[in-house]
Amino acid sequence: KRPPRYDGTWRDRDPATAPPGAPFTIRLRAPQTGEVTIDDLVQGPVTVANAELDDMILLRSDGSPTYLHAVVVDDHDMGITHVIRGDDHLTNTFRQAQIYAANGWERPRFAHIPLIHGPDGAKLSKRHGAQSVTEFRDQGLLPEALCNYLLRLGWGHGDTEIIDRAEQIRLFDLDGVGRGASRMDYAKLTHINGVYLRGADDGRLADDVIARLSGRPGLVLDDTARVRIRALMPGLKERAKSLADLADNAAFLARPLPLDYEPKARALIEGGAELLRGLAATLAPVEPFTADAIDAALRAFAEHSGHKLGQVAQPLRAALTGSTTSPGIDATAAALGRDECLARIGAAIATVAQHA
Repeated sequence: KRPPRYDGTWRDRDPATAPPGAPFTIRLRAPQTGEVTIDDLVQGPVTVANAELDDMILLRSDGSPTYLHAVVVDDHDMGITHVIRGDDHLTNTFRQAQIYAANGWERPRFAHIPLIHGPDGAKLSKRHGAQSVTEFRDQGLLPEALCNYLLRLGWGHGDTEIIDRAEQIRLFDLDGVGRGASRMDYAKLTHINGVYLRGADDGRLADDVIARLSGRPGLVLDDTARVRIRALMPGLKERAKSLADLADNAAFLARPLPLDYEPKARALIEGGAELLRGLAATLAPVEPFTADAIDAALRAFAEHSGHKLGQVAQPLRAALTGSTTSPGIDATAAALGRDECLARIGAAIATVAQHA
């Protein structure tokens, strides 16, 4: 089915024969023979016969310009040399070429890149999870990770997956852009984001996490909590795949007592109450209260009590975080500080005793 097109009723008629006061549009008197060829930097030469194009509207009946007219004038006035856009705009380019020709203007170079498709090969849409840049930001994607992923999605450069911004600028060339549509892979995007998170500045990540946790109910985000978050950031970012994950994983550092224990953590505390009492006595005199000193004390306690280090670390982690996962227990304890560690161990034992 052919799209609607102007039938040319007024193409060759004298405007004086129009009814007085009748609304009118201004159209481009387009050539009806010959053809238009666009030497596209991605798609290659693409040609359409002028007979396939009608006399397009330039000015509407209210005097306002159409998009096709306005964009050509804007690009010409701004000295645009290259127009890079989705290949769904390719058909517009033939009409724009006619406007450039009618004005005697040199056309910019055009590059029409393939659209991104969903995992099923269909055009990317909301049902695939298509998102705005702000949604990606809110979900915790770093801008450099998103740029890296989108660049590699449709541009070939060997097997190199992670390319920093400076290298992207140096290496990118339209010759490497493929003609076929790429498929959005959210798992791959998440993986790349994790790589960038692990290499990101700890202070920058801490600032973002603190901002995300601000106002979250059930937290006390005072100066002490902020110091803890900054101290543990090197360990926290090793496990996170997004800034949202990072904030969730850091939240325990700002939780007041008593903690809300996960079921598996509660089971560890219930089965390790005696171990926790011994650990409290072991940690109390550690000086200085650093990760290395804490690690040495925990290893000595495990050896003396006849336990493996993991058997000691797991109930301690549950008591300190309310969870069964965290960065290294030595670094976690050091970030919390001696007094908070002892208070959390005591609260865990007391909470379990109340529900025994």
